[in-house]
Amino acid sequence: MEKCPHCEKKKERTPEEYKKLINRLNRISGQINGIKKMVEESAYCPDILLQVAAANAALNSFSKELLAEHIRTCVADNIKNGNNEVIDELVVTLQKLMK
Repeated sequence: MEKCPHCEKKKERTPEEYKKLINRLNRISGQINGIKKMVEESAYCPDILLQVAAANAALNSFSKELLAEHIRTCVADNIKNGNNEVIDELVVTLQKLMK
């Protein structure tokens, strides 16, 4: 069985970037837990749906920030070093995000 080429890749993040991403994910996790509690407590459907929409917006915002940082660092560095294959990888990633 072939290994996934992306599984070998790693991204070194600054402590600030790491902390910022983890904090956002912790907030999103809290939103998801809140939605679960609402379901457990038989909350009114539209109220739950509004919280789901907020969680989706938070995940989209997280994705946009992560993508922007990826382009600024990983993609730019690879292009500067002559690795233009990263452009194809970015296009595939964007296509998956836009589904």
